[in-house]
Amino acid sequence: MRFILIDKVVSLELGRQIRTVKNVSLSEEYLADHFPTFPVLPGVLLLEGLIESASWLVRLSENFAHSMILLEEARNVKYKSFLAPGSQIEYTVEARTIEENVSSFSGFGVSCNERIVEARFGLRHFNLADENSAMAAVDANVIESLKERWKLLHSG
Repeated sequence: MRFILIDKVVSLELGRQIRTVKNVSLSEEYLADHFPTFPVLPGVLLLEGLIESASWLVRLSENFAHSMILLEEARNVKYKSFLAPGSQIEYTVEARTIEENVSSFSGFGVSCNERIVEARFGLRHFNLADENSAMAAVDANVIESLKERWKLLHSG
């Protein structure tokens, strides 16, 4: 199962801030298990929405320089409420630093004027070819598919 936790980019200030939204649908597979009689977006996926938002900020600020952007650390993660199907969450992520291979952020998610999640976290970014030059074609394919997804996220 693959999760895409950002439906649209609302605003972007390169190198500084990104605002995104996620609509929670009852048809999302993980809701069948979390929890069957009280479906809510799992907390780890709330955090992943922040991470995914920050990853777009890195990609765009660095002109898609890296194929891989992964969570390095998460600190001060606070879950303040539940997010049920039919809800929308708006993530705001601010860059503290974006460097060549690492970045740090603070962010929060709001639904119906209520903070649902907040965190400080760091990401690391790299290309697979950094360790194995034979992976350069894979990097290129990943970056191209991310550029195509970007077209969908910021359109309209």
